[in-house]
Amino acid sequence: MRKTFLGVKLKTLREQRGLTQAALAQALKLSPSYVNQLENNERPLSVAVLLRLQSALGVDLQFFSEDDEARLFAQLHEIVAETPVPGGVPESELRTLVQQMPGMAQLMLRLHGRARGAEQRVSNLGGHERGAGAIPGPGPHEEVRDFFYAHHNHIDALDRAAEALAITLADGATASTGISTTLPPPLPLSQQDLAQRLEAHLMSAHRIQVQVVPDERLRRYEPAQRLLLLSASLSPGQRAFQLATQLAYLECGAEMDRLIASASFSPEAAALARIGLASYFAGALVLPYRAFLSAAQALRHDIALLAKRFGVSFETVCHRLSTLQRREARGVPFFFVRVDRAGNISKRQSATDFHFSRSGGTCPLWNVYEAFAQPGRVLTQVARMPDGRSYLWIAHCEVRATGGYGSPAREFAIGLGCDLRHAEQLVYAKGLDLGDPASATPIGPGCKLCEREGCAQRAFPALGKRLRIDENERAAEPYGTR
Repeated sequence: MRKTFLGVKLKTLREQRGLTQAALAQALKLSPSYVNQLENNERPLSVAVLLRLQSALGVDLQFFSEDDEARLFAQLHEIVAETPVPGGVPESELRTLVQQMPGMAQLMLRLHGRARGAEQRVSNLGGHERGAGAIPGPGPHEEVRDFFYAHHNHIDALDRAAEALAITLADGATASTGISTTLPPPLPLSQQDLAQRLEAHLMSAHRIQVQVVPDERLRRYEPAQRLLLLSASLSPGQRAFQLATQLAYLECGAEMDRLIASASFSPEAAALARIGLASYFAGALVLPYRAFLSAAQALRHDIALLAKRFGVSFETVCHRLSTLQRREARGVPFFFVRVDRAGNISKRQSATDFHFSRSGGTCPLWNVYEAFAQPGRVLTQVARMPDGRSYLWIAHCEVRATGGYGSPAREFAIGLGCDLRHAEQLVYAKGLDLGDPASATPIGPGCKLCEREGCAQRAFPALGKRLRIDENERAAEPYGTR
């Protein structure tokens, strides 16, 4: 941890706990004058004080995380790039705002989102195309994505409820006794066995019968008949997932309502968020937290082996790895993304600070796009962002048949990345020179936000930057000026 002054954060924490400076000093076994100096940024917040906060007050050290700062800074930097002001906003001011007043930074993000949404609605009412300088409003998918991003892609209440039910179904404990942290996690059921036990649970607990039908729709619930219809095309793992999704609506509906109400979603986003939360519960039930985390650590996050052990797809394993942020048992904070050949990002989940632009695509130097040329292989890449942070990325192309002969296949590239400081925990770091900065591929958050000079792949200038046109400069070529 760098030498950091976090006085405002410490004061906010103290006020949230209803403590005076003297009471906090007593709890931390420090002098009141020392606490006063910490809150006024006259002293840095040391690791020793952080550990006292954790032991004495049960403070989650994520509250002081540098990763959270990086996430906020990336989002604010994007806002500044989209709405340039005369003279610009120095990065030092943005970093100070993020470090000292994260609540204010979050408020700015919310206000910016509302402004974009208002502009979108006005444009829709006007019935005409927006001007070139207009900022696109956040769609429902972006609202839901931002919600999961703010929660570090971990919904603790749903995760614990899913794990408790998984333990019950495995006959390792009862849900009413809670989740034991001293006993080893139960061995996972096969997906076939899990699906059968979920069907029995639906009947015994909710009097809902399951029928398999030749239907293109994966799942359809008929509440009047208390009948759940599942497509005959589902694999055992997909069948278990659909059964678990229906259970989420039945057993965790109140908790999902609470989470949705706390986020101030638009009606469309609220409907999408409900689907996303139900899917989260289902994924946590199919891959129970402690059992999956234990296996991931033992196998050094070898995704192919994890997929084989749990009977699920490569993508499902990557998605679940990006959610393992339980307070007392955190996994590696991953960033997960799914893209198609055209660069459309259909899934993007993050437990880390990595941030790609929502305006103007991603970076063509990113190895996730190279994966399309080598389907079936797992590609690795050490990548460095313009801010100097480095990441280990793995990419894998999955091709899925959708029908018989002549039917187009579904083809996606899956990307999973983590900060380089966690790379040694991954089997994919084998053979890579993690300590050589020159070996890292320089990538960016997308051309509109990337300020990296001299990039041969730049498609257009960064927002707020003027394009220099010079007949003698080859750097002008990517902009189509020659």
